[in-house]
Amino acid sequence: MLVPSNPLVLLGPSILLVFAICFFAFWASDKRHKHLLFFAVANFLFCLGALSQMLRIPFDLGLNAVISAFFYTTSVLLVCNGLLRRSGQMINRMLYFSALLLIVGGVAYYFYIDRNLLTRIYILNFGFGLMFLFTSWRLRFLRWGMMPEKVFFWVLLAFASQFFIRTMLTTKGMPAVVPDFSASVFWLALQFSLAVLGVAFALALLAVVVSDRLFTLEEERSMDSMTNLLNRRGFVERADKLMQNEEEAPLSLLLIDIDHFKSVNDTYGHPVGDSVIKGLGMIILKAAGSSAVCARLGGEEFVVLVPRTNLAAATQLADKIRMAIREARFAGVPVSYEVTASIGVTTAKPHYTLDRLLLISDEALYRAKRAGRDRVEV
Repeated sequence: MLVPSNPLVLLGPSILLVFAICFFAFWASDKRHKHLLFFAVANFLFCLGALSQMLRIPFDLGLNAVISAFFYTTSVLLVCNGLLRRSGQMINRMLYFSALLLIVGGVAYYFYIDRNLLTRIYILNFGFGLMFLFTSWRLRFLRWGMMPEKVFFWVLLAFASQFFIRTMLTTKGMPAVVPDFSASVFWLALQFSLAVLGVAFALALLAVVVSDRLFTLEEERSMDSMTNLLNRRGFVERADKLMQNEEEAPLSLLLIDIDHFKSVNDTYGHPVGDSVIKGLGMIILKAAGSSAVCARLGGEEFVVLVPRTNLAAATQLADKIRMAIREARFAGVPVSYEVTASIGVTTAKPHYTLDRLLLISDEALYRAKRAGRDRVEV
């Protein structure tokens, strides 16, 4: 093992280790997001690759070149894979292993068979640059995303480009064998670019992760965990915005209540009652469409706010939902028992507030209950 003459060169790996810990902590707090684990492992492996080169572990030059290349390449592939996973995309496994084999195999070939340092440098840097450019291309839609995503996209593109630009500018006239590689212009430029652009890349990525987490927390705060519909708080926030937009008029509101739901819980148990609630949520979401604001207000009561829908169309939608509920079969509920719902429908007038709209719909719902249930009233 060699001890670096300048301890500052260990600053880069130390920073990468800090980022690895940060990404791992984010993943550990919410293991649904596997791409965070990819980012953590990627930073850790890049740190190992850098330390392997700086400390000469293993001491044999050829083995060191191959092992550090393996760490670096796996790290880059994991970052690219994680970025694509975050956006619902994947890297083809064959492409993944082919890239790893070509880069690490190329480094081994140009050390043990046809020794050429310059070629090894080009294989590593151009290989990584191509991976990041490929990922940038597949994530080009981030240019129109949220601000952290926009910033990250351009940082990613700059980071990918520097592998080509820096390598071409700093390897001019470099011989195939360099006596003191750590003193070469290429090595010094590499350390500088990693310290600046590498940290900028990691910080931009961390900003996206933090933004994702804040968005998730905000979404969970506004969602009903049982039905994946909005909860009352989320509904009020979305509905208020919709009612302030005159282009969405006319707005109609459906207030839906399951008939005799208490008897379902008492007779068949709360797990069966929960399956009915979940089933209703799915029926409402499917029938109402993507433009509607659907929510569970609490218990067995649901609400749907439909933009650009007059009273006649809203009544038709309500009857469609009512019939779908009546014809549905729910886990644990005997075929002989029909789950039904009563629905109150109202269309907003220009001066109506959300509270007013809910109140009038509630009165219509009450009339439907009094008239025998399993009905739609306006």
